[in-house]
Amino acid sequence: MEKNGSIVPAEFPELKNETFLRAAQGEQTEYTPVWCMRQAGRYLPEFRETRAAQDFFATCRSPEMCCELTLQPLWRFPLDAAIIFSDILVVPQWTLMSYMIEGGGSNTMAKAKAWLYRHPEASHRLLTLLTDVIVDYLVGQVAAGAQGGTEEGRGLKVAPMLQALQLFESHAGHLGPEQFAEFALPSIRSIAKRVKNKLLEDALPAVPMIIFAKDAHYALEDLAQSGYEVVGLDWTICPQDARQRTGKDITLQGNLDPCALYAPKEKIGELVKKMLEGFGSQRYIANLGHGLYPDICPEHVGAFVDAVHIHSRHLNKCS
Repeated sequence: MEKNGSIVPAEFPELKNETFLRAAQGEQTEYTPVWCMRQAGRYLPEFRETRAAQDFFATCRSPEMCCELTLQPLWRFPLDAAIIFSDILVVPQWTLMSYMIEGGGSNTMAKAKAWLYRHPEASHRLLTLLTDVIVDYLVGQVAAGAQGGTEEGRGLKVAPMLQALQLFESHAGHLGPEQFAEFALPSIRSIAKRVKNKLLEDALPAVPMIIFAKDAHYALEDLAQSGYEVVGLDWTICPQDARQRTGKDITLQGNLDPCALYAPKEKIGELVKKMLEGFGSQRYIANLGHGLYPDICPEHVGAFVDAVHIHSRHLNKCS
């Protein structure tokens, strides 16, 4: 079957693990699903070995390599979602507005922020162009079909999974409330609305969408009303406060400090238990408050995943 120029399998295998999707859609779950931002990353020795074979953009253009990197974390851990390996760096090559202006990484984003102050009209035009491309990119991902067949390799049966889409605003903390409301929030809202409308128009499946705006403490209410089923949180936000401010119809995702995974495994379990008690085990997807760091021990990632499953099942039995 062909849609939008992409070949889509006529029949997908039966979905075996829909816990993540059910949580994202606000449905009851037996336990809290868990995944980690950057779970397909440099903390895994097999990732480093695979990536050493060719440069980054060649990897992004290789379906075989992307599949391998996507599945590596699932061969190690009982995660409830897989990240299709790619990067926003491909739209366009060398990423979006802040890096386009800065020319690289920055601790202050001073050049990008100066552009917003000095050239607001041009900034809006650039953000509109990027929004158009992002909408097409996300719809294209759904059209391509992220659900795959059962993987029997390496002694572990990996269940096929349907899709969700996560949008990042990684530099919300550099903007502050006024610039976020003027420049970032309109695009965030537009992307959600236009993606959902285009999926409907193209007879493609509706998928839950997640918005993760790092350090956007000041905008939780706005993010909860921006058209996304899930709001991701960084580790500086109190779970109870986030619940109160976002309302009962939003699923929350997050927000363990990534550095907590440097702690002993027993301490990781205690921190996960406290986090789950703060969020509750329903309408919740466990994650870190940002991505995994390259020097985190894989065994500690496994301890995090296991603790979420164990403690959330216990919470559900007690509730």
